[in-house]
Amino acid sequence: MNQQNLASDIWNIADTLRGDFKQSEFGRVILPFAVLRRLECVLEPTRSAVLAQYEAVKTTGIDLDLVLPATAQANFYNVSQFNLATLGSTSTRANLEDYVAKFSANARQVFEHFEFGKWLEKLEKANLLYMVANQFANLGLHPNVLTNHEMGLVFEHLIRKFAESANDTAGEFFTPRDVVRLVTTLVFATDHEALNGQGVIRTVYDCAAGTGGFLSSAIEQVQEWNPNAKLVPYAQELNPETYAISVADKLIQGYDVRNLKLGNTLNNDQLRNERFDYCLANPPFGVKWEKVQADVNAEHVNEGFAGRFGPGLPRVGDGSLLFLMHLLSKRKPVDEHSKGTRIGIVLSGSPLFNGGAGSGESEIRRWILENDWLEAIVALPNDLFYNTGIGTYIWVLSNHKAAERKGLVQLIDASALHTPMQKSLGSKRKRLSEDQIAEIARLLQDMPNEGISKLFKTTDFGYRRITVERPLRLRFEATDARIANFNAVTNQAHADKLATVRGTFDSIDALLKAAGIKKLTKAHLKELMAALGLKDPDAQPMKDEKGNVMPDADLREFENVPLGQSIADYFAKEVLPHVPDAWIDEGKKDEKDGQVGIVGYEINFNRYFYQYQPPRKLEDIDQDLKAIEAEIAALLGEVTE
Repeated sequence: MNQQNLASDIWNIADTLRGDFKQSEFGRVILPFAVLRRLECVLEPTRSAVLAQYEAVKTTGIDLDLVLPATAQANFYNVSQFNLATLGSTSTRANLEDYVAKFSANARQVFEHFEFGKWLEKLEKANLLYMVANQFANLGLHPNVLTNHEMGLVFEHLIRKFAESANDTAGEFFTPRDVVRLVTTLVFATDHEALNGQGVIRTVYDCAAGTGGFLSSAIEQVQEWNPNAKLVPYAQELNPETYAISVADKLIQGYDVRNLKLGNTLNNDQLRNERFDYCLANPPFGVKWEKVQADVNAEHVNEGFAGRFGPGLPRVGDGSLLFLMHLLSKRKPVDEHSKGTRIGIVLSGSPLFNGGAGSGESEIRRWILENDWLEAIVALPNDLFYNTGIGTYIWVLSNHKAAERKGLVQLIDASALHTPMQKSLGSKRKRLSEDQIAEIARLLQDMPNEGISKLFKTTDFGYRRITVERPLRLRFEATDARIANFNAVTNQAHADKLATVRGTFDSIDALLKAAGIKKLTKAHLKELMAALGLKDPDAQPMKDEKGNVMPDADLREFENVPLGQSIADYFAKEVLPHVPDAWIDEGKKDEKDGQVGIVGYEINFNRYFYQYQPPRKLEDIDQDLKAIEAEIAALLGEVTE
C-alpha cells in the first residue's frame, strides 16, 4: 500500500470541515481520529473477549490493568460498548466520549494530549461529528493490512500535511526514514555482533522524539538482525500532538509508554537519572533557546560538569549543541556490565565551526574531542529533509571507541551520494537508497583514508589563537586647536606650558621637553595622546610610564596556530617577515592549560574535501558571449520586423 496515498485519502476527510474550521485546525481533528481508528483496528480481533472478561470482573475490585491486557493481546484495552461504527447519529458526542474514556489510562492519555474533547465539542456544534466519525469508521487500518512501520509513515505524511496547512514546520516533528535508517545503521553497525547474541536487551533514547520514528526504525533494524533481541525505547518530546502519536505507536508495538515523557528536554529532563546503550536524535536546527535560558544558565553555573552543560553554552540563537551535551550526559560507564554508549545525532553545519576560541561552542567541541568521544561525521546531501535544503551532518559518538579509532576522527563526505525522488515532498528532492546507505556504513566500518573518507587526529581540529600586537606610533602636532582641546580636559598648568610651543614633534618625549613638562600622570598622558597625537607609521613607538612599548589597538590581529606547532616557529615564519615590529601578547593565556594562546576547536568540513576547479579558458568564455550576443541580435531583429 502506498502510505502517501492513504494519508491523502485520510486527509481528504478534512474537506468535510471546510467553512466550519480554519485550515490550520484540520490536523487537530484528523490526527486523533486517525489514531483512534488505528487503535480500534488493533483491538478488534479480541474486542468480544475483552468485553466478556470485563463484565465478569468489573465488580470484583480486581485491577483491570492486571488482567485485560493479556486478553486484549496488547498493552492497552477498551471496555466501552461503542466503537466508531456504532456511535449513532443522535448521541454521537456522548457515546464517543464514553468510548474514549473507557480506554486503559495509557491509551486514554493520547487523546488528552490531543485535547480531543474540545474538538468533539466543536464538531458537534457544526453538525459534523457523526459524519466525520462515520468516515473514519470505514477506513481499513488493520494490522494485517498495514504494518506498524507503514502506519508510522502514514502518520508522518499526515503531520506533513497538517504542518503545511498550518504554515508550520513539519521537519521539526519527524526525520525522513532514509536518513533515520542511515543513522541507526551507523550507530548499530559496530555492535552487530553484540546485538546478535541470545537474550540481548538494550536501551535506546531520543531526546527530541517527534513521532518516534527514530525509535521505531531502531527497533525494526535490531529485529531484522536478531528477532530474539529486545530494544527498549525511552524518549522525551515537547509537542503534545506528536508525543501523542509516538505514545500510540509504541502502545501498539507493545512497549511500556511510561518511558516516554512529555516536556522540554533542555530545562526539564524527566529521565535525569537514566543512562542508555544508544542515543539517537534529530533536534530542530537553529532553534533559539531563550525561553529556557535561565534554567540552562543556572545548571551550567551551579552544577558544572556534574550537570549536563559543564563545558560551556552556545549562543542563544542555536541550541543544537545543548542537545548534543544532553545526549553525552546519558552515556553509560564502560565496565563489565556495559560497553558504554553510542550516539547518532543529526545537526546542521553551524555546530561544526560557529564560535571562535574560548567561545561556548568551541569549548564544547574541545570537551568532546579532548575526551575522544567523536568517532565520525558524515556530510549528507542537500535537499534531503522536508523543511530545509541546507547541508546537514550526522555526528557519531562513543565513549568506548575501538582501539584502531583511538585519537582519530573520520570525516565522510557523502554529499554526492543520493538518488533523485520522482516527486518532491516539501524541500525533500533527494533520498538515500539502500545501496547508498550500505556504502556509507561500509566506509565507516573500513575506515579508509582516501576519497570521500578521511582520517584526522583529534588535535588536527585544534588551534591556539595568539594575539599579535604592533607598536603604537604617533607624531604630535602642537596647534592652537589641538592645545585648546587638551586644555578642556586636563589641568591648566600643563596647558599653559604647551601653549608656549608650536610645531610637529616625532615623539612624546620631544614634545614634553620642548614644553618644559617633566612628568605626566598616566591619565594626563592618555589625554595628551588623544588631543595632540596622530598615527604615523614612521614615528617612534610610544612607551608607557614603565618604558614598555604600547600596542596599537587598531593594528591588533589574531593568528590561529595549529595545536602541536611551535608558536615561536609559526610566528617567525608567518608573521615577522610581514610585520617585523610585531610581538605576541604573552599575557593572553588559555584558562585550562595556562599556556600562551587561547585554545579553540573547529571542524571546517569543506576545507578538507575542497577540490580546486580551474577557471574556464578565456577563448571558451568569449565564444559563449558571442553566441549570446548573436542570439540577442536575432531576437531584436524579430521584434523590429
